[in-house]
Amino acid sequence: MSAGADLREVRDAVADLLADRVSPEVLEAAERDGWAAGVWEPLHAGGFTTVGVPESAGGAGGSVAEACAVLEAAGAAAAPVPVAETGLLAGRLLASAGLALPDGALTTGTGDVRLRDGSLAGRLARVPWASASSRIAVLADGPDGVVVAVVDPAAARISAGHNLAGEPRESVDLDGVVPETTAPAPADARDLLARRGSLARAAQIAGAARRVLEVTVTYTGERVQFGRPVSKFPAVADHLVRLAEQAEMAAMAARSAAVGAGPDGEPAELDVAAASAVASEAAGLVAAAAHQATGAMGVTREFSLGVLTRRLWSWRDEWGGERAWSTRLGHTLAAGGPEALWPTISRGVRV
Repeated sequence: MSAGADLREVRDAVADLLADRVSPEVLEAAERDGWAAGVWEPLHAGGFTTVGVPESAGGAGGSVAEACAVLEAAGAAAAPVPVAETGLLAGRLLASAGLALPDGALTTGTGDVRLRDGSLAGRLARVPWASASSRIAVLADGPDGVVVAVVDPAAARISAGHNLAGEPRESVDLDGVVPETTAPAPADARDLLARRGSLARAAQIAGAARRVLEVTVTYTGERVQFGRPVSKFPAVADHLVRLAEQAEMAAMAARSAAVGAGPDGEPAELDVAAASAVASEAAGLVAAAAHQATGAMGVTREFSLGVLTRRLWSWRDEWGGERAWSTRLGHTLAAGGPEALWPTISRGVRV
């Protein structure tokens, strides 16, 4: 069986598991309560939340590409739980420092944090599901270099916050917090975490964009006006074409970057920059085209489109976003010189 077929099986397995569990009622409750136990528990019990984390650290094993296949399916379902944070981000960060995974949901974030005399000082901004997680993995500057610190959320001061989609994005004040354990981090830990974070969001965007396409095609095919489906009107058909193009581009970019990491490696900076730039731009274009095609119906809470597009708008700005990664992509390509440009941009990965 090909690698592409294996990844499709992972996506399909997660999609099947979530199909009856992420309902409008569950999503509404998750926005209110900040947690969806009925979605988290089967994913965690099935090992899907720690795909991409080595078994030696307590994860489910698997590659970055398999982890992103899980995230694509979770993005398509708008699963309101920290799948990306537990596995590809915090879980893999802990494993890189030789630390075992605590049980339960994990999260991480970025900020200026220092470790001095056994306690932390600093603040993390917009941490996903900080108060609902069992532990927070923190990168901190220690006396002898960067360390990974494991923090109990109950020991920190957490301020509530949400993104546009209603997902928790909380501020975590770590001043005076004593971590449960620490370990030296790899020299490039911050850069690798940023890459994985951006790639995770690109995979989620790809999944959500494909689902937006499905929802929009179904609605415009069933909605009849002036005696024919609205999808037959040229203006609406143009929006559907743009939707299909952008959804496919986002999927290709995210999957190529993930597969390029190899069975045990990390995603390359150039691949992640391209994937993030493409997916972030596609997120805005997909959302705009879908709402244009569905008209007033698309903005009602009764219709599933808004649940997805609010996530597209939110995810495209996290872990760097389009402008930051486009700038890095341009600088990297320019630094390689004219002779390296075509060989660099023409290489591809089949997924």
